[in-house]
Amino acid sequence: MTDLTTKLSRLAALRPLSPESVASLAAAWKVRMVHESNAIEGNSLTLRETELVLSKGVTVSGKPLKDHVEALNLAVAWDRVEELAGKGGELTERDLLELHAIVLTRVEDFHAGHYRSGSVRIAGSNHVPPNPVKVPDLMAALFAELPAISCPVERAAKLHHGISAIHPFADGNGRAARLAMNFTLLAAGYPPISISPDIRLEYYQALEAADSGNFPAWLTFVTAHLDRELDQWLAALAETQDGKTQDPRQEVAQSITSHAHQSP
Repeated sequence: MTDLTTKLSRLAALRPLSPESVASLAAAWKVRMVHESNAIEGNSLTLRETELVLSKGVTVSGKPLKDHVEALNLAVAWDRVEELAGKGGELTERDLLELHAIVLTRVEDFHAGHYRSGSVRIAGSNHVPPNPVKVPDLMAALFAELPAISCPVERAAKLHHGISAIHPFADGNGRAARLAMNFTLLAAGYPPISISPDIRLEYYQALEAADSGNFPAWLTFVTAHLDRELDQWLAALAETQDGKTQDPRQEVAQSITSHAHQSP
């Protein structure tokens, strides 16, 4: 984690971006986050289509209404993550249920914001999620474990894997897990991780390794991708200081550097 800490310190030392550039860049960065997280779950909207849905309210011909609503919902959920992370403290179960409710609103209203009452299976995985009767206690135990984990990156990885393994919801588990992980990273001053659908198999394999007891493999996956995110943030901010064209990741750099200054 030494390299991550060093890079985080470099990120925290950078001055915030000029307000003039933040709004449009922030919108572009969030679009990609929404697109990739939904695409992993089978949403058919392209990056460009996602941008049109979010910025213009466009209905894309030939694409399911559900895919449009999922994009809108995840954008709102991300806004809420940033708001909650800005207040300090840790994510609570209640926060997670609120985020999940946002994700599934008008998609599966019956299940939105509630733990599942039936059994579920994870397609393509040998892992069998626990009986629904055990879900509330298991989720309470997961959140109770988190404060004892001092490293925020490990805590973020633990929370994501715990949600994925327990699979507490009838649907929306992956998106809820990624939002929860990114809340923890953002609150600690790190940039959030966006996982491309192009590496979906690698992502699932790392989670399955943790399911089998190899948590370090999953932590390595998270750490490696966070390291790449930090490199891209630092490079983008360096370009900004040089007066070059800005990268979309710069949009939320102002909030991230702010969190980094506040972090212990």
